[in-house]
Amino acid sequence: MSEHDPSDPISLHRRRLLQGMAVLPFTGLPGLSFGAAPPTAKVNTTGLAVTDTTVTVGQLHSATGTMAISETGSIQAEQLAIDQINAMGGVLGRQIKVIKEDGASDWPTFAEKARKLLVNDKVGTVFGCWTSASRKAVLPVFEKENGMLYYPTFYEGLEQSKNVIYTGQEATQQIIWGLDWANQTKKAKTFFLIGSDYIWPRTSNKIARKHIEQHLKGLVVGEEYYPLGHTNFNSLINKIKLRKPDCIYAVVVGGSNVSFYKQLKAAGITSAKQFLLTISVTEDELLGIGGENADGFYACMKYFQSLNNPNNAAFVKAFKAKYGPKAVIGDVTQAAYLGPWLWKAACEKAGSFDIDKIAAASPGIELKTAPEGYVKIHPNHHLWSKARIGQIQKDGQFKVVAESPSLIEPDPFPKGYQ
Repeated sequence: MSEHDPSDPISLHRRRLLQGMAVLPFTGLPGLSFGAAPPTAKVNTTGLAVTDTTVTVGQLHSATGTMAISETGSIQAEQLAIDQINAMGGVLGRQIKVIKEDGASDWPTFAEKARKLLVNDKVGTVFGCWTSASRKAVLPVFEKENGMLYYPTFYEGLEQSKNVIYTGQEATQQIIWGLDWANQTKKAKTFFLIGSDYIWPRTSNKIARKHIEQHLKGLVVGEEYYPLGHTNFNSLINKIKLRKPDCIYAVVVGGSNVSFYKQLKAAGITSAKQFLLTISVTEDELLGIGGENADGFYACMKYFQSLNNPNNAAFVKAFKAKYGPKAVIGDVTQAAYLGPWLWKAACEKAGSFDIDKIAAASPGIELKTAPEGYVKIHPNHHLWSKARIGQIQKDGQFKVVAESPSLIEPDPFPKGYQ
């Protein structure tokens, strides 16, 4: 096989990567440098897995179990960003190596794998988690071992840590803004709250209830929770039919969404008759649900694959070049893609891989090439982002129907909601 044999799988991989890279907007990317690598003794004073030529990071997501439907996109997006960064020269002149661990949709397993990555593998950072339960399980490990986690999922807020960069949105940027839209645009006054039974849906609905009752002067006519992986929603659907809410507010997570939306449609609860707003269904979940089973319902996110801007066009093209033309990109997938870029920028601003220096350098970092448009790290380690409403289409994509007029400042501890 010749060095340039087009059938060579390595050559094929390189060509595909370069094809994806060719559409990326390099101008303005943070920390873009091709100079000589600074000496290891200068950039690594705390014994991390850094050599003269490489830096090792961890990925910690659910590749198996009920959460795999949601987390696979995060794994893919983080790897795409890492490949692109490596093709541009790496971070501080070092190529990124990745150790992948599977949290397997089990929270104690997440904590165990986090400890392995930080203590045994001494990774420079970790990109990972999806559920708040997994994040809460690993947080004490990251704080005790002084690691850094880039967490990509929209979540309930009420948390801030030196050891976490939250690249998804917190409650004021999703829950509260979305409910205001539902009240103002859809005139919703009565709400039925539904969630999977763990911390994020329960806390999100606690915040939602306070906002509905205290600020919108509305009424919660039902609130139900079901275990992760639950598949029979018939009794819930009967309650919804009986109470006739203006809005079904759905925070069902992972694979349960497939059964939930298919059963809603089978019971005749469609967008033609019922307004539904979710904060937990993205393009990733719609792959399993089928757009035809949720057509016309709404989601509040900061990102949809259909966003029309040059950054996103380049990102979608590169993602599909790597993972195939049928690949889809959801909100958390995009937020996961931001993680490696923000870490690269922090390392190069700090001139170091040391966690304390990265944490100190992170506030104020901007990513003008973010697919969602633009993000900036706040001193509270969350991102300034816009909020958007998308309406589900039959093809599994979203039509963006509303957008916040400006970036929303992150406020993980909103007054009156704790």
